[in-house]
Amino acid sequence: MNPIVLIPARLAARRLPDKPLAEIGGAPMIVQVWRRAMEAGVGPVAVAAGDAAIVEAVRAAGGQAVLTDPLLPSGSDRIVQALERLDPSGAHDAVINLQGDMPFVGPEILRACAQLLAREPACDIATVVAPETGPADRSSPDVVKAILALAADGLSGRALYFTRSTLWGEGPVWRHIGIYGYRREALLRFNAAPPSPLERRENLEQLRALELGLTLWVAVVGAAPISVDTPADLAAARAYARERSR
Repeated sequence: MNPIVLIPARLAARRLPDKPLAEIGGAPMIVQVWRRAMEAGVGPVAVAAGDAAIVEAVRAAGGQAVLTDPLLPSGSDRIVQALERLDPSGAHDAVINLQGDMPFVGPEILRACAQLLAREPACDIATVVAPETGPADRSSPDVVKAILALAADGLSGRALYFTRSTLWGEGPVWRHIGIYGYRREALLRFNAAPPSPLERRENLEQLRALELGLTLWVAVVGAAPISVDTPADLAAARAYARERSR
């Protein structure tokens, strides 16, 4: 397997405009994400940028970035266009899609996606979950829950469904982390399909993959990485960076 890591990013975020360029720990957030991806060592890394300012920031830090059409509607559209431009010959048979708002993502999380694709021949798409952080996760619509058929070791399993709804009964609740490892043909099939009924109902694009019949496998990690979506998240991330530097 020959994976590439692609990081979609654009400036026009609804809740936190210009967030890829927000300073965290002395560097733009997108640069911090690029650095974490490089540390994982799973393959070459590039930012699929919707804006020239993001390209400039990444290149100034020594990274690779490609400018994509700013009107593309989704991150998956952005990484497909970047993949076509960076690798038209199809040398990379797997793509790790890392969100551009996870400045402290552990390299082991990216490796977990790549390892699942390499280990499980039936896996079309690999992704990651972490344990719930508390009882409130079970009913929060902002927490995406993964329903899994876990393997005997409890470290990986097949995804049966994803939901924002409340989960009842005994057993763990798994928080989904929006990092994906795609086999290239699965990515292209997924991206070519229109939004599915369940995807529109739950506002979760991974349900499109399940409705297409693609198989999703999930790796279990210890904790979800910090994700920056709001001004409060940004303040918390900056505080975490200051604490780490001491």
